Amino acid sequence: MHKILLVEDDATIARLVAKELESWGFEVSQVEDFSAVMDCFHRVSPQLVLLDLSLPHRSGFHWCAEIRRESKVPILFLSSAQDNMNLVTALHQGADDFLTKPFDMPVLVAKVQALLRRSYDFAEAGDTLSFRGAVLDLGEMALRYEGAKIELTRNEFRIMQKLMENRGRVVSRDAIIRALWDDESFIDDNTLTVNINRLRKKLEAAGLQDYVATKKGEGYLIPSGE
Repeated sequence: MHKILLVEDDATIARLVAKELESWGFEVSQVEDFSAVMDCFHRVSPQLVLLDLSLPHRSGFHWCAEIRRESKVPILFLSSAQDNMNLVTALHQGADDFLTKPFDMPVLVAKVQALLRRSYDFAEAGDTLSFRGAVLDLGEMALRYEGAKIELTRNEFRIMQKLMENRGRVVSRDAIIRALWDDESFIDDNTLTVNINRLRKKLEAAGLQDYVATKKGEGYLIPSGE
């Protein structure tokens, strides 16, 4: 049974979400003291965090950053704020996905199941992918280059996996979105752009210049030539 930590200060929403997830067999714990979210996080040790954006004391952005300091547990933001800046900020803080309120419970459940599936089932693989000195360890979910480890979010890692598996071939944006979120209708296309740009900056900072190329109107690829 997967444990989910629900960080939501609206009692009605929290009750409905907890009831729905529990009906699917999840164990749901709710934060009660919003000044001590990390205390609850440590006590519960969840496999997934549902995190509201607007919270008492400190915003969800703050708690997302605090969780990311010590854990790669998948984080799904819940927010009534619909502008793209909140989405971009959430992803930069390390969130894996973003769901706008009001939302349908089946969509929430589908996102939770997809995050858990790709976060934990996938981590059992033990192979590696390598090219131009960069090594992607599928079991450890880590990227290394010239002896250094490049820290990637889960989504950045899955993008690298998809591109390295298809080295030298263009991978469409839709194909990458499906690899990340299983159902492209659940995610704004802008989210992929944010992840690609952030991934490129990390690769360039590590010395992997022009590792990911754009094929205008088609998608992205890792060029097979030097």
